[in-house]
Amino acid sequence: MPPELGVVGSVNLDFVVRCERLPRPGETVTGATFDRYPGGKGANQAVAAARLGASVSFGGHVGDDDVADEAVAGLHAAGVNTVLGCEGATGVAFILVDEHGENQIVVAPGANASLEGTAFPRPTLCQLEIPVESVERAAEIATRFFLNAAPARRIPPSLVRAAEIVVVNRYELEALPETPRLAALTLGAEGAVLLEQGTEVARAKPPRVNVVDGTGAGDAFTACLVVTRLEGYRWEEALRRACAAGAIAASRPGAQPSLPTAREVDEILSL
Repeated sequence: MPPELGVVGSVNLDFVVRCERLPRPGETVTGATFDRYPGGKGANQAVAAARLGASVSFGGHVGDDDVADEAVAGLHAAGVNTVLGCEGATGVAFILVDEHGENQIVVAPGANASLEGTAFPRPTLCQLEIPVESVERAAEIATRFFLNAAPARRIPPSLVRAAEIVVVNRYELEALPETPRLAALTLGAEGAVLLEQGTEVARAKPPRVNVVDGTGAGDAFTACLVVTRLEGYRWEEALRRACAAGAIAASRPGAQPSLPTAREVDEILSL
């Protein structure tokens, strides 16, 4: 039986501009290309978990506008069971990506900011692109709770304590109100480390890839870490597989289009 996972989080439409280099403040850079993809950290992680073999239910909020259908298209295509509220404007993200895959992202949350009350009585994964109160409610109802504390923002210590594991980068770790009992700290090309009460207990490095776009790498990492753990693997193996999933995502353009399947993770780890 595939593991069951609830994801409560954001849905966006991503507007992605690829350029040779990122502009400096006040500078205009031309010669770029433009694409649009379904996105949002919540939706990305739900799609990633489904591609990795989990049975996923997703709760989020989209707008009552002409981009809502496009924003949720990836969820439907991945077979995610969606519970969607509809109000205001759909969230959007404006993403600049340079030739090395580095990015800058600005998000206008729109309807994501009014998400409330959605929760699943099953293992649940949340991020911080929705109201903190909604994350707390999801944690309350979940049978097991996993937190990707991104983007960095102020949250109550009780939310950190509720999480079986907290997934963070360096900046997000510094923003936490207290040290998690267990954290996965992502280090980009260096991989990730598992921290128990702030002390390193495991480390994994990603396979070598040609980085194209790092936008979806963190979401692929987080989803793979959680799904692998729900499948009964030790955290060390979950960390190894998560690094591989993140590397695959970074080697492809776009967030949701880049997310790998379990078979692709197996294949890159066998090389």
